[in-house]
Amino acid sequence: GKKTSSGGMRLFGNRLSTFIELDKTIHDRDTFDCGEPELNRFLKTQAAKHMKTGLSLTQVSTISVPDQKQPIKAFFTVAPSAIQRDHVPPALAKKLPHYPIPVFLIAQLAVDKTMQGQGIGKLCLITALNYLWSVHKHMHAYAVVVDCLNDAAAKFYRTFGFTALCVHQHRARLFIPMKTVEQLFTS
Repeated sequence: GKKTSSGGMRLFGNRLSTFIELDKTIHDRDTFDCGEPELNRFLKTQAAKHMKTGLSLTQVSTISVPDQKQPIKAFFTVAPSAIQRDHVPPALAKKLPHYPIPVFLIAQLAVDKTMQGQGIGKLCLITALNYLWSVHKHMHAYAVVVDCLNDAAAKFYRTFGFTALCVHQHRARLFIPMKTVEQLFTS
């Protein structure tokens, strides 16, 4: 069967399923619309290719519909990455090596417009962080990083403890140390 991330859960009267790995044979990518063309395009045209080549992992939450592909209502994509020491705030940087520092990247995170405003973005983020925490137990990383598509995204991540790291490709790059993520899932 498909792998289910730890921390995924059912919500909203069992309408929304757990988060599982994207499978284009059973998931309907074409009807997803979060209102951001870049995120829609990634899910529809790149997510499955990136998974096949080992660049990233996309997990989706769907609504079951009998005898047809399941519409995707939320998704997140994670990947390994690295940051430079000089991008980290000075108080933290002094403890870090001078070579690239391994991090986990939440490359994409989106909720379909029909489900926005119901706390699913929060559930998606918590599920992604919980998944990365479980990976961290086997392959360590310093932090989780996210490149914000816009100011609203930056505000969303800051609400959950992400702080400014730098500007990367004209976008605010935020991070949360794995030590903070650990506190979320071990307290």
